[in-house]
Amino acid sequence: MNEKTALILAACAGLAAVAAVFWQALRERQRKTALRRISRRLEEILDADSDENVMVFTDDKALAELAAQINRLLESRRNVRADYRRTELASKKMLSNISHDIKTPMTVILGYLEILRLRDGNEMLEKVERKAKGVMELIDQFFSLAKLESGDTCLEMERMDLCEVCRESILDFYELLTEKEFQVEIGIPAEPVYVLGSREAVQRILYNLISNAVRYGSDGKYAGICLRTDGQAAYVEVADRGKGISRAQAEAVFDRLFTGEDSRNREIQGNGLGLSIARGLARQMGGEITLDSEPHVRTVFTLRLKKTD
Repeated sequence: MNEKTALILAACAGLAAVAAVFWQALRERQRKTALRRISRRLEEILDADSDENVMVFTDDKALAELAAQINRLLESRRNVRADYRRTELASKKMLSNISHDIKTPMTVILGYLEILRLRDGNEMLEKVERKAKGVMELIDQFFSLAKLESGDTCLEMERMDLCEVCRESILDFYELLTEKEFQVEIGIPAEPVYVLGSREAVQRILYNLISNAVRYGSDGKYAGICLRTDGQAAYVEVADRGKGISRAQAEAVFDRLFTGEDSRNREIQGNGLGLSIARGLARQMGGEITLDSEPHVRTVFTLRLKKTD
């Protein structure tokens, strides 16, 4: 082999080495790009809580295997969520059925108690009847909440004047507020404010919110109802100046059976279902209920509903 041939062979070997390094660098860059793409796609799927898979088009066997294992985990996650939803729905329907089954005999018992009390005028029967009515009210609330959570409640939506409903609701409490010597503040526009919702549901929500203001705001001797609007929504604020609720518990008041510290006080005891029902009804109408509380200064529950022409 002459010197010229040797030089050519050496140059070829050098080029081959450079090409190999270049090819390796290119493959590494492509792999990193694919990994970033997989990472971003996985983040999008998790953030959106979607049921999609990670799609990767590559001839890299390691990347393809990684994507396959990620998709197996996503599939397992979807199955777990589906099983949880089925179990939760079954539990809510069971609660609804149980509440209904208890409600029917309780109605009969109350009927018999009323007949006996009217016939005999027995004071003890009157006390029993009063307790039975309390149990019946609790069952009604359990039944309402169970129907809401199981999706069995169908609200009749209509265009209605929210100002009119607010006036009627606060008037229902006039005698009670007067008896308890509450200062009442009303801020309802003279002009109609139309919203899309269920009249019965809105009345029930406002009844619950005003009842709470009377029950838990008795220390402040104040109850207020105010209606305001913006471009898209109407807001009904029900306020009191009672002991309020801490920020830590502000969201928990909407949980089922939450009664807070006052649950030990028989004079103002609640069952912890009313606000859960109220928020459920509001959300079914496309609205929301929020709470803002500064203890002994101002506690406000705000019902938001969509405006309509």
